[in-house]
Amino acid sequence: MILRFLPTLCRAFTVGALGLAMASCSSTNPPGPGGQIVKVKYFHLLSHEKVIPGIDPPVKFERDYYMYGAISNKERLARDGYYYEVMWKVTDRSQPVKVRFEYRQQNTGMTKKVIEKEVTKVDRDNTTSFEVNGAEYVTGGGVTSWRATLVRGKEVLGEAKSYLWD
Repeated sequence: MILRFLPTLCRAFTVGALGLAMASCSSTNPPGPGGQIVKVKYFHLLSHEKVIPGIDPPVKFERDYYMYGAISNKERLARDGYYYEVMWKVTDRSQPVKVRFEYRQQNTGMTKKVIEKEVTKVDRDNTTSFEVNGAEYVTGGGVTSWRATLVRGKEVLGEAKSYLWD
C-alpha cells in the first residue's frame, strides 16, 4: 500500500527541494531606498578572563585575533571593550557611503556617542568595523545600546539597532 504512494511522494519532495534550491540561489536586492545592513556582529573582550579549555575554537580565535601583539599588561587592558562589525550592501556602488555607529554606555546615561566612517570603495558585500575600547571603555563602561546606519548625503539607506536603542 505504501509503495503505491512512493512515486507521488518522491515527486512532491523533488519539486519542493527544487523550489528551495531556486529560491536560495536567486539574487536579492536590498530592500528599502537602496541599502541594507545585513548583520551586526559584536564581540566583548575582557583580557583578564580565563580561557575555558573546551571553548569553541572560533570564539578562542576571535579573542586571540583582537589580543594579537599585546605583550604588556597595559596593552592587554587597553584592548578590553566591545568590537562591532557592520555587514552591509547597497544597490548603487558608484558613490561613497557613510556608516554611522551610535551607542550609549553604562556610565554616561542617555548620552549618545557617534563614530562615522566613510567608505569610498563600495563593494558588493561590505564590512565596517567599530571599536569601543581603551580609556573610553574604562570610563564610560559597557555599551548598553547601539544603532548602525548607512547614509548617503542626507538619505538613510539602511539601519539596524539593538533592542534597547529606543
